[in-house]
Amino acid sequence: MKKSLLLLILSLLVVSGNAYGGQINEIKGLQPVDPNGIFSTFSAESFPRGKAGVAIAAEVSFDPDLYRLIFKTAYGLSDNLELDITAPYAFGSGIPDGFEDIAFGLKHRFFEEGKYGPSLAYILTGSVPSGSDRLTTGGRFGGGFIVSKRVGPVNGHVNLFYEKPGNGDLRSEVSLLSGLDFAAAHNFQVLAELLVRRSHFEKKVNQMEGRIGYRLKTTDSIYTTFGVGYDFKNRSPQTRIMFSVTFLLPWEKKKIEKIYEEE
Repeated sequence: MKKSLLLLILSLLVVSGNAYGGQINEIKGLQPVDPNGIFSTFSAESFPRGKAGVAIAAEVSFDPDLYRLIFKTAYGLSDNLELDITAPYAFGSGIPDGFEDIAFGLKHRFFEEGKYGPSLAYILTGSVPSGSDRLTTGGRFGGGFIVSKRVGPVNGHVNLFYEKPGNGDLRSEVSLLSGLDFAAAHNFQVLAELLVRRSHFEKKVNQMEGRIGYRLKTTDSIYTTFGVGYDFKNRSPQTRIMFSVTFLLPWEKKKIEKIYEEE
């Protein structure tokens, strides 16, 4: 299993790039950390106080080719308050290698899920400018609203985000995301997501991307996620492959209780 994961990461990273000029048309921004999210869609759930998740992700977009390494972490400040950080590193033919904006978020779940009602959360976001002129918005700030609800083996989420860039030449970004996970087995989930976005670089909706994949609970403290995405707006790039490994901290081994019966 470990050898297969290593080969997959290498195959994602070692790819010959096509010519790629001009500014990239998306800045990655804040991303959720498994298992509290689906690709880019946040769940209202958060890590408990003192618990954390650390993830390393690889992403490849095709035609033109663009590659990302994404470092993500989330830490539970309390049982319903979470700090999130995302640091994407982009590289490819025709663009300078470097970090995109480093994104920060503070997610607060203010309403717990009930028998009929969903759980509700809001998130405050901001980023620090980084990288070249083609990898940054000059920093940005904004926020989002998160709705999550579980129905049987299906857990669904809806996010609405608004972010204003520090660069006055760019437009505000509005994103609507919806995602669900289906528990196909106790350690295996099927994932689906739809992302609709008006980015900083267009006046109208320029991204409508569907994504599908799976998440595997490899061990009690490790999650592995794989997915593919396709943009229905004929956007460039139009397809992408996503892969991530998440480690839960602190690592805790399940205790096995032994029961002895007296004869």
